This record gives sequence, structure tokens and C-alpha cells, in this order.
Amino acid sequence: MTRRKLDFALLIMLSVVFVVWLIIPFAIAVLWSLTDPAEPWTASTLLPPVMSFARWSDMWQHSGLKQALVTSYTLAPTAAVTCLLLSLPTALALGRFAFPGREVAKILCLLPLVVSPFVTSIFFTALLFTLGLQGFRFGAIVFAHSVLFLPYAIRIMTVSFEQVRQDHIDAARDLGASPWARFTAAYLPALRPGIFATLLIVFIQSIEEFAIAYIVGSPEIVTVPTLLYAALGQDFVRPNAAVLSLILVVPNVLLMLILEKLLKSANPTLASGKG
Repeated sequence: MTRRKLDFALLIMLSVVFVVWLIIPFAIAVLWSLTDPAEPWTASTLLPPVMSFARWSDMWQHSGLKQALVTSYTLAPTAAVTCLLLSLPTALALGRFAFPGREVAKILCLLPLVVSPFVTSIFFTALLFTLGLQGFRFGAIVFAHSVLFLPYAIRIMTVSFEQVRQDHIDAARDLGASPWARFTAAYLPALRPGIFATLLIVFIQSIEEFAIAYIVGSPEIVTVPTLLYAALGQDFVRPNAAVLSLILVVPNVLLMLILEKLLKSANPTLASGKG
């Protein structure tokens, strides 16, 4: 009985935290985005006096939102694929080969996460001008995002490579399978959840990244986060910022739900593909 009461109390606490941390801010952002320009929402009213989609229409027609969306959703998948490809050799070495100091190497691969994105962005900006590549800002941002989020990719893919069973590789080799056939039969079933998880995490991180996109890409390249920070920093038009925040957050929430489903499906017992 005591255990049941404790579980119920913990459930209530988690529900309260969920409402305070997520539901209320999200609801307020929705209300601000629907505030009609003709009737401002003041502290004297609980809800906006008039609600409409005028802010959404105005942002779509009279801001750089269209180009920012195109840039962000071109940049993020490109950076995700590049980051995945760059992580594979290191992840393969850490996940499949035993060597002295392997655990230390795994920790060292995570150390770049403690470096501020602004420090990384300043470095890439200086490198860009030193090499005379000012005209290739998009490529510089892609490469910078790939390097910045490489620790996530290496860690996830290392775990995925560790799930590959050596006996399945040996069995495929003994049966005369080609290298590609061995990869699809023994490696790919174990790596598939990690590949999807890496792509989604880097995609989400790249979509939300501001420092590198602003310092390296400004003023030619505008992403949704740089547009959002501009709305917050210039005139602080809260309804416009709310519109941009929802455009930035809602797709990422949906992607995180997909990622959660992928991670739940990553059952090591099914890594051979025979499950």
C-alpha cells in the first residue's frame, strides 16, 4: 500500500513538472502568436482580446521566414549526413577493436561538448577568412555543425557497432558472403537504429544552433534561429518571436517522438535481424 501511494505521489509530481515546464510555456507561446495586432494583449486581460492568424500571415509575407526555412532545412540534413559519415571510422574503431586506452578515447571524444559554440564559431570564422573562403559560408556552416555535433554521432554509432555480433560476421564469411552481403546481413540490422538516431539528433541540433549560423553566415545566410534572435533582440516583438519559436519547436518535438520510438525499437536481441 505504501509503495502504491509513493508511485502515485511521484506520478503527480511528474505531471506537475510536465505541465509547468512544457504545457504552460507552449500554451502561452500559442496565445502570443495568435494575438491580433489591432488589439494588443495586456496584463489586464487573462487571454488575448482578439485572436487571429494575422501574425503568422505577416511573418510569412513580410519577413525572411521563407528563405530561413529553406536554408535551415537544407543545412540540417546536409550537416546530419556529413556528421554521420565523419563519425563512422572513429565509431568503428571504438566499437569493434580492442586496444589499450579505448575507454579513455571514448571519453576524449566527448570533450568537445564542453567547448562553447561561440568559441567554435569564432574559430571557424577566422579559418574561413584565413583560407579566403568567404564565399563558401554555407559549406563552412555545414562543416562546423558536423564537427560541433560529432561527439553525439561518435557515441551513438560506437554503441551501435558494439551491438554487432561477431559470430554472425564469421558465419556470413564462412558461407562465402561478399563484403557487402556481410555488411547487410550482420552489421546493418544492428546499426540501423543508431544511424537513424544520429541523423535525427544532429538534424535537431543543427536546426536549433544559433552561434555558428550567425557568426559564420551573417549577413548572407539567415536561419530560423538567427531570425528568432533578431526578433527578440531588435524591437522585442513578442508575438513575432512566438510565431518563430513555434515554427522552430513543433517539428523538433515531433522528431524527438520519432527518435524515442526508434530508440525503444533498438533491442539488442534483434541485432542479428533474425528476430
